[in-house]
Amino acid sequence: MTKTVGLLVMAYGTPYKESDIEPYYTDIRHGKRPSEEELQDLKNRYEFIGGLSPLAGTTDRQAEALRDALNEAYEDVEFKLYLGLKHISPYIEEAVEKMNKDGIEEAVTVVLAPHYSSFSVGSYNTRAKEEADKYGIKLHHVEHYYQQPKFIEYWTNKINETLEQIPSEEHDETVLVVSAHSLPKGLIERNNDPYPNELQDTMKRLESSSNILHVAQGWQSEGNTGTPWLGPDVQDLTRTLYNEHHYKNFIYTPVGFVCEHLEVLYDNDYECKVVCEEIGANYYRPAMPDTHPLFIGAIVDEVKTVF
Repeated sequence: MTKTVGLLVMAYGTPYKESDIEPYYTDIRHGKRPSEEELQDLKNRYEFIGGLSPLAGTTDRQAEALRDALNEAYEDVEFKLYLGLKHISPYIEEAVEKMNKDGIEEAVTVVLAPHYSSFSVGSYNTRAKEEADKYGIKLHHVEHYYQQPKFIEYWTNKINETLEQIPSEEHDETVLVVSAHSLPKGLIERNNDPYPNELQDTMKRLESSSNILHVAQGWQSEGNTGTPWLGPDVQDLTRTLYNEHHYKNFIYTPVGFVCEHLEVLYDNDYECKVVCEEIGANYYRPAMPDTHPLFIGAIVDEVKTVF
C-alpha cells in the first residue's frame, strides 16, 4: 500500500512582479521599510538582469523535478509537493497549514541550499517545525547535500568543461573561485556554525576531483548591516589573487547557490566580470545546477539518509 508523504521544498523567494519588490524587501528587513534609495537600488539590479529574477519559475521547476525523482525512487511512497518561501507568499507556515488541511501526517523538508547554516537552513527548518508541531505533523529534515557524490560530480564536470575552453598552457594561470552567500561573522562565531567549514570542504572536494590546479574560497552578496560579514568578498579576492599570482583566467563557481538569480547574474556576471576586465583577466562562470539530474539526484540521495 502506498502512503502519501508531504515534500516541503523551502526557498528564499523572490518578487513575482514589480509591486512585490517593496513588501518583499520589507520582509527581508524584519518589517523595516527600505528607503527610496535602497528600493531603487534593488529595482536597478533587477532591471540590469532583464526585469525580475528568473528565480520564481526555477524554484517551481526544481521542486517539481525533485518530487518526480523521489516518486520514482520510492515504490511505496507518494510524495505530495508543497512550496514554502521565506520572504514572500506562499510562506513556509502557509505551506505547512495546507499540508494539514490535506491530511498530511508526515513530511520531508528540503531547503534549496546545499550547505547548512543555522541562519539559513536551520531557520527554515525551525519555522517549518514550529508550524508542523501545531498540527502534529512529523518532519524529516534534510540539512545539507553538498557532500553527496552527485553534487560534487555536477560541479566537477562543469569545472572540467570550462577548463577545456582555456588553452592547456594557461591552466597554471587559471584559478577556481568557490563561493557562497556571505553571512554575518558574529552570528557564525556565536553559533559555532558549520557553514564556513562546509564551503571549505566543498572547495577541497572540487580541487581533488577536478582538473583545476589552483583554488580559492570567497564570499559574496554581503548584506548592509554595518557589522562584519564573512570574507574575503569575491571581488576583493579577485584583485588579491591577480596581484599575487597574475592569473589570466578566473572560473567562478557560486556553489552555495543552486540556480541563476540576482546574486549570480548580477554579483558574479556583472560585478566580478567588471573586476576581471579591470585587471585584464578572462571571466568564466559555468551553468548553475537548476534541474540537472545530478543535482536533483544528490538531494534524492540525501533524502534517503533521513527518510
